[in-house]
Amino acid sequence: MVSKAKIKLVRLLEMKKRREEQGLFVAEGNKLVADMMEAFECEWMLATPSWMAVRGHIPAKQLVVADDGDLRRISLLKNPQDVLALFRLPSYDIGQADPSHRLTLVLDGVRDPGNLGTIVRVADWFGIEHVVCSEDSADVFAPRAVQATMGALARVKVHYTGIEPYLDMHRRVPVYGTFTEGDDIYGQTLSPYGIVVMGNEGSGIRPSVEALVHSRLRIPSYPAGRDTSESLNVAVAAAVVCAEFRRQNF
Repeated sequence: MVSKAKIKLVRLLEMKKRREEQGLFVAEGNKLVADMMEAFECEWMLATPSWMAVRGHIPAKQLVVADDGDLRRISLLKNPQDVLALFRLPSYDIGQADPSHRLTLVLDGVRDPGNLGTIVRVADWFGIEHVVCSEDSADVFAPRAVQATMGALARVKVHYTGIEPYLDMHRRVPVYGTFTEGDDIYGQTLSPYGIVVMGNEGSGIRPSVEALVHSRLRIPSYPAGRDTSESLNVAVAAAVVCAEFRRQNF
């Protein structure tokens, strides 16, 4: 039976402060945990015998066989699956997020963990290996964000830093920003490398960051002039923008 202390630890790891103190984050789900094992050091795992039977070697420092009800008691999900694991938080070098030869996403104040996780999944789909977030963005290692990445977090490195200094450091590469008013993205010639900035869900890109953007891009609604929604969800917008960059530079 899983201990009360371990259940308490998992609950504490819902908070960013506790994740940083412990150096751990939580992942749940059959495929998600399998993907995470390829990229992160697993400190502790609780799994059913059936899940373990199809995995072969499991590189967990401590592996616990789940009894009936264990996963239900410890899970942060409404519908627990067959495995829950605690992984060691990674440490990335921001210097790896070099946009001079590749496309890099920059997120300016994306606060919703679900949106952030979905954007990481979008980045993975379109071969974007680095996502740079402002320090006030959601924490990608929050349980909800981890779940929303659907395993993409194992392949996409997410960095946190000051956006203005990062953009200033890379002023020689193209910097695109997404706005409700700007140039129709489908009429622009887009670079295969550089930076694409996505803004906050409500207020968009902040003025200090906007001042460093070279090209303002707009996703047009259809048909032009028709009454429609005020804007797209930031994760949906990221998918549309990344798709057009990759279509032009396939």
